[in-house]
Amino acid sequence: MRRLFRRLVPLVAAIAALTAVPTASAAQDAPSRQPAGHRQFAVGPQYDSTHVYVEPGTEQAFVHSWVATFGGTTIGPNATQVTPTPSRTLSELVLSPVGTLSVFDYTTPVPSPFGTERTGWLVTDLDQAVRAARADGAAVTVAPFADPIGRDAVVQFPGGVSAQLYVHTTPPSYPGLASVPENRLYLSPDAVGAFLRSYLAFTQGRVVSDDRRADGAAIGLPGTTYRLLRLTSGFGTTTIAVMDGHLPYPFGRELTGYGVPDLGATLERAKAAGASVLWGPVAAGGRQSAVVRFPGGYVAEVHTDR
Repeated sequence: MRRLFRRLVPLVAAIAALTAVPTASAAQDAPSRQPAGHRQFAVGPQYDSTHVYVEPGTEQAFVHSWVATFGGTTIGPNATQVTPTPSRTLSELVLSPVGTLSVFDYTTPVPSPFGTERTGWLVTDLDQAVRAARADGAAVTVAPFADPIGRDAVVQFPGGVSAQLYVHTTPPSYPGLASVPENRLYLSPDAVGAFLRSYLAFTQGRVVSDDRRADGAAIGLPGTTYRLLRLTSGFGTTTIAVMDGHLPYPFGRELTGYGVPDLGATLERAKAAGASVLWGPVAAGGRQSAVVRFPGGYVAEVHTDR
């Protein structure tokens, strides 16, 4: 009996170990067991819109100018409430080959902190995305709330960069983009480290390049250099200019950069449609770029990579 017992103990221990540890394939088939911050919440860059708050009464002028410049289609405008507290805005969605825009023309004062968020990101699961953002070091500045077609929340990454997260009750279907727009950020050396840790963890992104001697001509400072980072993730592309805050107008006012095949032709269409060129075109850093102000006050960078 003692010999039999000695043989059974290792066998029982081995069986227990096998049943207690899931196989690799079983773990891979259960993504919900992964920590929230390690999930990929992005759906696609065509679902990530720049939030454009135009001057009151200029929504149609802006949309017509944008579509005449870049092409595309629109959904709206609709008079609606898109904030958790009382407000009213004309809201229009612009689907253009160079990026999606959510346009807001408020007929009431804009409730704080709305108007400070740069982008709206469609996510696969709003509640889990909010938890992940908080775990990755972002602040939830607007808790989840219902809007007419889904749910939203606003998060702020270190450095003061805010994004609205959203889901739709009926999942949207937008066409792919001819070029993926870039979220353009200007951060101080003091803020960039904490921002990168939080932003890259949440977006599951990576650094594509880190040029510590980028040509300052690209941001209105010829004869100088600055640090330029380029990031990519499922939410699209992001460029970060690490700066001391000594920026000439209009740099730092542009939220997004848009890639086009022919910068000169694009600028001519923009001017014919009521936009004005605030800077450039200038050649620097492997691209030609300009900064354009559209009717309603929206400022954008437009570029052609060489």
